[in-house]
Amino acid sequence: MTGPAPDTPHLGAALAARRADGGVVLVWCSRLDERAAFTHQADRTHYAASLIKPAVLRAAHRNLDLGERVLVHDRFPSVVRGHYRVQRADDNDEVPWERLGAHMTLGRLCHRMIRASSNLATSLVVEAVGLPAVAACAPPGLVVTRPIGDRAAIEAGLTNTVTAAAAGALLAGAAGDTALLAPYREQEYRDGIPAALPAGVQVANKNAWVDGVEHDAALIEPADAPPYVLAVCTTGLAPEHARAAIHAVTRASWADRHSLGRHSLGPPAGQAGPPLRPR
Repeated sequence: MTGPAPDTPHLGAALAARRADGGVVLVWCSRLDERAAFTHQADRTHYAASLIKPAVLRAAHRNLDLGERVLVHDRFPSVVRGHYRVQRADDNDEVPWERLGAHMTLGRLCHRMIRASSNLATSLVVEAVGLPAVAACAPPGLVVTRPIGDRAAIEAGLTNTVTAAAAGALLAGAAGDTALLAPYREQEYRDGIPAALPAGVQVANKNAWVDGVEHDAALIEPADAPPYVLAVCTTGLAPEHARAAIHAVTRASWADRHSLGRHSLGPPAGQAGPPLRPR
Protein backbone atom coordinates (compact mmCIF):
# COMPACT_ATOMS: atom_id res chain seq x y z
CA MET A 1 0.00 0.00 0.00
CA THR A 2 1.30 3.46 -0.86
CA GLY A 3 -0.13 6.66 0.57
CA PRO A 4 -1.53 9.00 1.28
CA ALA A 5 -0.52 10.75 -1.96
CA PRO A 6 -1.88 14.26 -1.16
CA ASP A 7 0.44 14.54 1.86
CA THR A 8 3.44 12.72 0.40
CA PRO A 9 3.48 13.42 -3.34
CA HIS A 10 7.25 13.20 -3.66
CA LEU A 11 7.44 9.84 -1.89
CA GLY A 12 4.71 8.43 -4.11
CA ALA A 13 6.45 9.67 -7.23
CA ALA A 14 9.82 8.30 -6.10
CA LEU A 15 8.40 4.81 -5.66
CA ALA A 16 6.65 4.94 -9.01
CA ALA A 17 9.89 5.94 -10.71
CA ARG A 18 11.85 3.04 -9.18
CA ARG A 19 9.57 0.27 -10.45
CA ALA A 20 11.44 0.03 -13.74
CA ASP A 21 14.61 -1.03 -11.90
CA GLY A 22 13.12 -4.36 -10.82
CA GLY A 23 13.86 -5.79 -7.40
CA VAL A 24 11.89 -4.82 -4.32
CA VAL A 25 11.92 -1.45 -2.56
CA LEU A 26 9.83 -1.14 0.58
CA VAL A 27 9.32 2.06 2.58
CA TRP A 28 8.01 3.19 5.95
CA CYS A 29 8.01 6.85 6.98
CA SER A 30 6.57 8.49 10.09
CA ARG A 31 6.94 11.34 12.50
CA LEU A 32 7.65 10.26 16.06
CA ASP A 33 4.67 9.07 18.10
CA GLU A 34 2.39 9.35 15.10
CA ARG A 35 0.97 6.79 12.74
CA ALA A 36 2.87 6.17 9.53
CA ALA A 37 2.60 9.01 7.03
CA PHE A 38 3.71 6.87 4.09
CA THR A 39 4.10 3.14 3.56
CA HIS A 40 4.88 0.98 0.58
CA GLN A 41 4.59 -2.76 1.28
CA ALA A 42 6.07 -1.97 4.68
CA ASP A 43 4.94 -5.30 6.18
CA ARG A 44 6.67 -7.45 3.56
CA THR A 45 9.61 -9.40 5.01
CA HIS A 46 13.23 -9.22 3.95
CA TYR A 47 16.39 -10.89 5.19
CA ALA A 48 17.37 -8.69 8.13
CA ALA A 49 21.19 -8.88 8.00
CA SER A 50 22.55 -6.27 10.44
CA LEU A 51 19.13 -4.85 11.28
CA ILE A 52 18.99 -7.34 14.16
CA LYS A 53 21.68 -5.24 15.85
CA PRO A 54 19.34 -2.47 17.07
CA ALA A 55 17.27 -5.11 18.89
CA VAL A 56 20.46 -6.52 20.42
CA LEU A 57 21.38 -3.01 21.58
CA ARG A 58 17.99 -2.47 23.16
CA ALA A 59 18.14 -5.84 24.92
CA ALA A 60 21.59 -5.03 26.28
CA HIS A 61 20.45 -1.66 27.63
CA ARG A 62 17.46 -3.29 29.29
CA ASN A 63 19.18 -6.30 30.82
CA LEU A 64 22.94 -5.90 31.17
CA ASP A 65 25.45 -3.95 33.23
CA LEU A 66 27.15 -2.15 30.35
CA GLY A 67 30.20 -1.49 32.51
CA GLU A 68 30.90 -5.22 32.83
CA ARG A 69 34.08 -6.35 31.10
CA VAL A 70 33.96 -9.54 29.02
CA LEU A 71 36.65 -11.59 27.32
CA VAL A 72 36.83 -10.98 23.58
CA HIS A 73 36.76 -14.32 21.75
CA ASP A 74 35.54 -15.49 18.34
CA ARG A 75 34.01 -18.94 19.06
CA PHE A 76 30.38 -19.18 20.16
CA PRO A 77 27.74 -21.88 20.75
CA SER A 78 25.46 -22.48 17.79
CA VAL A 79 21.73 -22.39 18.43
CA VAL A 80 21.53 -25.72 16.55
CA ARG A 81 24.65 -27.77 17.30
CA GLY A 82 28.32 -27.33 18.06
CA HIS A 83 29.94 -23.95 17.73
CA TYR A 84 30.57 -21.31 15.10
CA ARG A 85 33.37 -18.81 14.62
CA VAL A 86 32.92 -15.21 13.59
CA GLN A 87 35.01 -14.66 10.48
CA ARG A 88 37.31 -11.67 10.64
CA ALA A 89 37.35 -11.40 6.84
CA ASP A 90 33.56 -10.91 6.85
CA ASP A 91 33.53 -8.30 9.60
CA ASN A 92 33.35 -4.53 9.21
CA ASP A 93 35.28 -3.42 12.28
CA GLU A 94 38.83 -4.14 13.39
CA VAL A 95 38.54 -2.63 16.87
CA PRO A 96 37.16 -5.72 18.70
CA TRP A 97 39.51 -8.01 16.77
CA GLU A 98 42.48 -6.02 18.01
CA ARG A 99 41.30 -6.89 21.55
CA LEU A 100 41.01 -10.64 20.90
CA GLY A 101 42.07 -12.42 24.10
CA ALA A 102 41.68 -9.24 26.14
CA HIS A 103 38.62 -7.63 27.71
CA MET A 104 36.16 -4.93 26.61
CA THR A 105 33.14 -3.50 28.37
CA LEU A 106 29.73 -4.51 27.11
CA GLY A 107 29.00 -0.83 26.57
CA ARG A 108 31.98 -0.45 24.26
CA LEU A 109 30.97 -3.59 22.37
CA CYS A 110 27.43 -2.24 21.96
CA HIS A 111 28.86 0.98 20.59
CA ARG A 112 31.02 -0.82 18.00
CA MET A 113 28.10 -3.11 17.08
CA ILE A 114 26.06 -0.12 15.91
CA ARG A 115 28.61 2.52 14.96
CA ALA A 116 30.82 0.16 12.92
CA SER A 117 28.40 -2.78 12.48
CA SER A 118 30.85 -5.15 14.18
CA ASN A 119 29.79 -8.79 13.87
CA LEU A 120 32.23 -9.91 16.57
CA ALA A 121 30.88 -7.33 19.00
CA THR A 122 27.34 -8.45 18.14
CA SER A 123 28.07 -12.10 18.93
CA LEU A 124 29.68 -11.14 22.24
CA VAL A 125 26.68 -9.05 23.27
CA VAL A 126 24.22 -11.73 22.13
CA GLU A 127 26.15 -14.29 24.18
CA ALA A 128 25.85 -12.04 27.23
CA VAL A 129 22.17 -11.13 26.91
CA GLY A 130 20.73 -14.23 25.19
CA LEU A 131 18.61 -14.53 22.05
CA PRO A 132 15.31 -14.69 23.99
CA ALA A 133 16.00 -11.22 25.40
CA VAL A 134 16.78 -9.95 21.91
CA ALA A 135 13.54 -11.41 20.56
CA ALA A 136 11.62 -9.80 23.43
CA CYS A 137 12.94 -6.38 22.36
CA ALA A 138 12.08 -6.85 18.69
CA PRO A 139 9.14 -4.87 17.31
CA PRO A 140 6.46 -6.68 15.29
CA GLY A 141 7.98 -7.61 11.95
CA LEU A 142 11.48 -8.38 13.22
CA VAL A 143 12.16 -12.09 13.74
CA VAL A 144 15.49 -13.09 15.31
CA THR A 145 16.22 -16.83 15.40
CA ARG A 146 20.02 -17.04 15.26
CA PRO A 147 23.21 -15.02 15.70
CA ILE A 148 24.94 -13.59 12.64
CA GLY A 149 27.37 -16.15 11.20
CA ASP A 150 25.93 -19.27 12.87
CA ARG A 151 26.59 -21.61 9.94
CA ALA A 152 24.84 -24.66 11.41
CA ALA A 153 21.72 -22.59 12.05
CA ILE A 154 21.81 -21.22 8.50
CA GLU A 155 22.10 -24.75 7.10
CA ALA A 156 19.15 -25.79 9.29
CA GLY A 157 17.04 -23.08 7.66
CA LEU A 158 16.97 -20.57 10.51
CA THR A 159 17.00 -16.97 9.39
CA ASN A 160 16.37 -13.44 10.64
CA THR A 161 13.79 -11.30 8.87
CA VAL A 162 12.65 -7.70 9.05
CA THR A 163 10.00 -5.44 7.57
CA ALA A 164 10.40 -1.78 6.73
CA ALA A 165 7.87 -1.00 9.47
CA ALA A 166 9.97 -2.90 12.01
CA ALA A 167 13.17 -1.20 10.85
CA GLY A 168 11.52 2.17 11.35
CA ALA A 169 10.19 1.20 14.77
CA LEU A 170 13.71 0.25 15.89
CA LEU A 171 15.00 3.76 15.22
CA ALA A 172 11.86 5.44 16.53
CA GLY A 173 12.23 3.43 19.73
CA ALA A 174 15.71 4.88 20.30
CA ALA A 175 14.60 8.50 19.93
CA GLY A 176 14.64 10.45 23.16
CA ASP A 177 17.18 8.14 24.85
CA THR A 178 20.58 9.82 24.64
CA ALA A 179 22.59 6.72 25.51
CA LEU A 180 20.66 4.44 23.18
CA LEU A 181 20.85 6.91 20.30
CA ALA A 182 24.54 7.82 20.63
CA PRO A 183 26.06 5.06 18.45
CA TYR A 184 23.50 5.71 15.70
CA ARG A 185 24.49 9.38 15.67
CA GLU A 186 28.14 8.32 15.29
CA GLN A 187 27.41 5.80 12.52
CA GLU A 188 30.44 5.27 10.26
CA TYR A 189 28.43 3.92 7.30
CA ARG A 190 26.52 6.95 6.07
CA ASP A 191 26.32 6.34 2.32
CA GLY A 192 22.63 5.42 2.41
CA ILE A 193 20.00 7.76 3.85
CA PRO A 194 22.45 10.32 5.34
CA ALA A 195 24.22 10.81 2.00
CA ALA A 196 21.00 11.96 0.32
CA LEU A 197 20.13 14.61 2.91
CA PRO A 198 21.27 18.24 2.79
CA ALA A 199 24.58 18.95 4.51
CA GLY A 200 24.24 19.66 8.21
CA VAL A 201 21.00 17.78 8.82
CA GLN A 202 21.21 15.78 12.03
CA VAL A 203 20.62 12.10 11.34
CA ALA A 204 21.06 8.85 13.28
CA ASN A 205 20.99 5.65 11.24
CA LYS A 206 21.66 1.93 11.02
CA ASN A 207 22.07 0.18 7.72
CA ALA A 208 22.49 -3.42 6.64
CA TRP A 209 23.89 -5.05 3.55
CA VAL A 210 24.73 -8.46 2.11
CA ASP A 211 24.65 -9.67 -1.49
CA GLY A 212 21.32 -8.65 -2.99
CA VAL A 213 20.12 -6.88 0.14
CA GLU A 214 20.58 -3.29 1.27
CA HIS A 215 18.56 -1.57 3.99
CA ASP A 216 18.79 1.69 5.92
CA ALA A 217 16.70 3.16 8.72
CA ALA A 218 17.22 6.62 10.15
CA LEU A 219 15.94 9.22 12.56
CA ILE A 220 16.05 12.50 10.62
CA GLU A 221 15.88 15.81 12.50
CA PRO A 222 15.23 18.80 10.22
CA ALA A 223 15.72 22.28 11.65
CA ASP A 224 12.45 23.46 10.10
CA ALA A 225 10.11 20.49 10.68
CA PRO A 226 9.41 17.84 13.33
CA PRO A 227 11.79 14.85 13.41
CA TYR A 228 10.76 11.80 11.45
CA VAL A 229 11.88 8.23 10.82
CA LEU A 230 12.50 6.75 7.39
CA ALA A 231 13.18 3.08 6.67
CA VAL A 232 13.97 1.72 3.21
CA CYS A 233 14.51 -2.00 2.60
CA THR A 234 15.69 -3.36 -0.76
CA THR A 235 16.12 -6.86 -2.12
CA GLY A 236 17.16 -8.14 -5.54
CA LEU A 237 18.90 -4.99 -6.76
CA ALA A 238 22.50 -4.46 -7.78
CA PRO A 239 24.32 -2.38 -5.13
CA GLU A 240 24.33 0.78 -7.23
CA HIS A 241 20.59 0.46 -7.94
CA ALA A 242 19.79 -0.25 -4.30
CA ARG A 243 21.75 2.80 -3.21
CA ALA A 244 20.08 4.92 -5.88
CA ALA A 245 16.65 3.78 -4.67
CA ILE A 246 17.48 4.62 -1.05
CA HIS A 247 18.76 8.04 -2.10
CA ALA A 248 15.69 8.77 -4.23
CA VAL A 249 13.29 7.85 -1.43
CA THR A 250 15.31 9.87 1.08
CA ARG A 251 15.26 12.99 -1.08
CA ALA A 252 11.52 12.54 -1.57
CA SER A 253 10.93 12.22 2.18
CA TRP A 254 12.86 15.42 2.70
CA ALA A 255 10.74 17.20 0.11
CA ASP A 256 7.60 15.98 1.94
CA ARG A 257 8.90 16.69 5.46
CA HIS A 258 6.49 19.56 6.17
CA SER A 259 3.36 17.58 5.28
CA LEU A 260 4.18 14.29 7.02
CA GLY A 261 1.56 13.46 9.61
CA ARG A 262 -1.44 15.35 8.20
CA HIS A 263 -3.03 11.96 7.70
CA SER A 264 -1.70 8.64 8.91
CA LEU A 265 -1.54 4.89 8.34
CA GLY A 266 -0.70 1.93 10.55
CA PRO A 267 0.52 1.83 14.18
CA PRO A 268 2.34 4.72 15.85
CA ALA A 269 6.10 4.97 15.50
CA GLY A 270 8.27 3.83 18.35
CA GLN A 271 6.63 0.50 19.17
CA ALA A 272 9.89 -1.40 19.55
CA GLY A 273 9.38 -3.82 22.39
CA PRO A 274 8.92 -3.17 26.12
CA PRO A 275 10.24 0.03 27.69
CA LEU A 276 13.77 0.26 29.01
CA ARG A 277 14.24 -0.25 32.71
CA PRO A 278 15.35 2.86 34.65
CA ARG A 279 19.09 3.02 35.14
